[in-house]
Order: sequence, then C-alpha cells, then structure tokens
Amino acid sequence: MTERKPDALEVRAREMCVNRGIDPDSRVPKPVTSDEASLDGMWKTWPAWCQYREKAREERNLVARIAASDHAALTVQPAEYQNAPLTIFGEAEDQTVQQMKNCMSYGNVVAGVLCADNHLGYSQPVGGVIAYENQISISGVGYDIACGNKAVRLDVQYKDIKANTAQLLEDIRANISFGVGQINATPVEHPIFDEDDQWQYAGMLDYKKKAQGQLGTVGSGNHYVDLFYDEQGWVWIGIHFGSRGLGHTIATRGVKLAGGKDGIHAVPSLVDVDSEIGRQYLAGMDLAGQYAYAGRNWVVERVRQMIGGSVTAEVHNHHNYAWLEEHNGRKLWVVRKGATPAFPGQFGFVGGSMAENAVIIKGIDSDVAADSLYSTVHGAGRVMGRQQAKRTFRAEQMQEWLRTAGVQLSGGGLDESPMAYKRLGEVLDYHKGAIQIVHNLKPFAVAMAGSSDFDPWKD
Repeated sequence: MTERKPDALEVRAREMCVNRGIDPDSRVPKPVTSDEASLDGMWKTWPAWCQYREKAREERNLVARIAASDHAALTVQPAEYQNAPLTIFGEAEDQTVQQMKNCMSYGNVVAGVLCADNHLGYSQPVGGVIAYENQISISGVGYDIACGNKAVRLDVQYKDIKANTAQLLEDIRANISFGVGQINATPVEHPIFDEDDQWQYAGMLDYKKKAQGQLGTVGSGNHYVDLFYDEQGWVWIGIHFGSRGLGHTIATRGVKLAGGKDGIHAVPSLVDVDSEIGRQYLAGMDLAGQYAYAGRNWVVERVRQMIGGSVTAEVHNHHNYAWLEEHNGRKLWVVRKGATPAFPGQFGFVGGSMAENAVIIKGIDSDVAADSLYSTVHGAGRVMGRQQAKRTFRAEQMQEWLRTAGVQLSGGGLDESPMAYKRLGEVLDYHKGAIQIVHNLKPFAVAMAGSSDFDPWKD
C-alpha cells in the first residue's frame, strides 16, 4: 500500500476539527458536483478534517501576510538600538564585517561579536553573535538549527587500539549513516518521539515520522565522527552535526512565516519572541535542540560500543542556537551562528580541520569574555569556499598532509581539506583572556561523507 504523502495543512485542519467537537477521522460527505455522484445515489466521503483544509489555508495565508507586514515594521530600527557596539576578534574580511553590520542595522540589537573563525554565512556570518532585546533572528540561527559538537573521553588508551584503527573506521562507516537525506539503518527509539503535543506546538507533527528515521544520521559537508587521543594517551570520540532535515524545515518555515527571504545578504528574519510566530519558532528551535542532542548522544554511544571502555568525561554544545541570557543586567536573546557559548567554567569542544588538533576549552571570567558575549569559535573557520577549494587543491596534497599528521581518513573531499581552513591554534590565540585550553586532542581517525555525497542539510 502506498504511503499517503503528508499534507502541510493537516495539523491545523485537525485542530480546527477537534475545536468544533468533531472527530477528525470520522467520515463526512465530500463536496462534489451532481455528475460526480455515484449511480446508486451514494456520495463520496472523506475524513472530517479535510473539510477544514481551506480554512487552514486561509489562516496560514493571513498569518503570512501579517508576518510580512510585521517584518517590514521590524526592519525599521528604533533609535535606541542604532549603532550597537561590534567587537571583532582576529581578522575578518571586509565583506564579512559588512554582512555583520548589515545584520546589526535591523531590530532591537544591543551588541554584536565576530569570533576569529568568522566568514560569510547565510544572512548572518558564521562566527557571528548578536544580542537582541525581546526579539530573535530566525535566519541568524540559520538552517542547521542546533548544529553542535560532542566529545567524550574513554578509559581506553590509544596504544591499545592503534592497530585496530582501520577496522574501527570501517565499522563506523558500516554502522553510522553519512550523506544525503539518509535514513538510519537502525531505528532509534527515543522519548522525544512520544511527545506529540511538543511536535504539534512547534508545527512539526507532520514531520515527526521522517525525523525519527533520520535521528542518528550524520550528514555530509563538514560533519564528522573523529577519534582522538589526549596528552595522557586517553581516547576521545568527537562528533559534529545538527538537527538534520528537521531543523532545516523549521528554519525554512520560520523564515517564510516571518516574511523573510533566503540568501547571503538577506535582511534578518526577525520576530518578536512574544508573537505567535515567535513562540512557535522558539518551540521548534527547542525541539530541534533536543533532537540534535539525542542524535549526537546516539552516535557517540554507538561508536563507544565499537571501541569499548567507559566514558570518563563529556562535553556537549550547540553552536547554531539562541539563548535567553543576562548581560550587564539585561535579559537578552543571544543568537550564535557558528559560535560556542563559553561562560565562566563552561566547557566546549572545538574541532580543527581533519588533520590537526582539536581542543577542549573552558570559559573564564574576564572583561574580554564579557565583551565576547561569552562566546568563542566553533572551529578553525574556512579561508575559502567549497568549490574554490576543489579547484585549488589536489588530492595528493591532502593525502600528504594526512600522512604527515598520522591520520587515517574515510570519506571526505577536497572541499574539507586542511588547506581550506585557518589554523585553529592561531584562531584560538585571538580569544586569549576569554577562554583557556584544557586539552589538546590529536586526531588519528576521521570519518566523513564521501566527496560525491550531496546533503541539503549541511551547514
């Protein structure tokens, strides 16, 4: 039997039905013309919720028109939020700085930060942090909501598994799904899928089944599963990915409802957090955040089972997200795109390129940290785009870099080669005084999607 394609209007139409005391799945006469009636006089029927589809469509269109009007109003920046301070760490290209300044010229902006791994992003730079009062930028959080990193330390020594590196990589690729729109070969049960009310409030009940199939898939682009060892030889598992198609769909719907547009230089898609659209988006962002945590937890545990041993330390952060925080006595919504939160005492895992050290960092209390809105880098940062990297470098160059670093790679492509990235150590130096490095992690195995894998959900 062919599975029925999800109807984007069904969730709201069912709500309307229930609100009127009608069972959405009960059968009612379907409106037809006289010549469509059957010869025996019996009329066709359909589920009761279907008769409310057009009302749901009208409501959605009205909300979109109101949102577009609100969006136009939000683009007029009140005088008290104009010329908010922008703090820049390290070097930044003129076009990236200009993109950040453009973002900060809309809405209730209190402050902005560019971390040292900055580069152009969709609507807001990667490495860009903006603090808003009573507002949030949907496009600022971006399309890979809750993309983040997790790292765990095992009570296993590298010297004891070094000889098994190739087999471990093979096992990872065989048991973890990488690449385009993958469905996890191992169905994942998780309490997040038991909460229909949460999915419905976020407007994503119609996506739940697809999201369940994707939980625990890694995707492609710069997403990875890496194995490291630290200064004492302990093995670490490090991973990087986000909320997959769920987050992308929430962001796409949110931008559209907010009257915004997609694009590098698009005006920020701002919403008041107390508006209907704002509340639904925040519910969706929270759902995507829980989903991303669940996916990363599942992948790490799966890899731990392959290696053996027990977890002795854990670090887990989103870096595409928005948090309600207090800064200088003011409650602000801080939107971080490609930036790791680093409050005093908070740990973070920051990866470099595939052939250089990653780090475990900890935020410290200082004026520099306060100026950064307690934010730091999420990676090394690109020095060139994916297509330029493919045109510029040769496979032999990447392989030589990996051989010198002692790293075994499964998957990956020239667009992710170390030459396409800044050096993480240099980037971190610009944030001295705001963070401290707790561990240096040397990679010895890297698993990524292959160069031929296309993935619409990569960041």
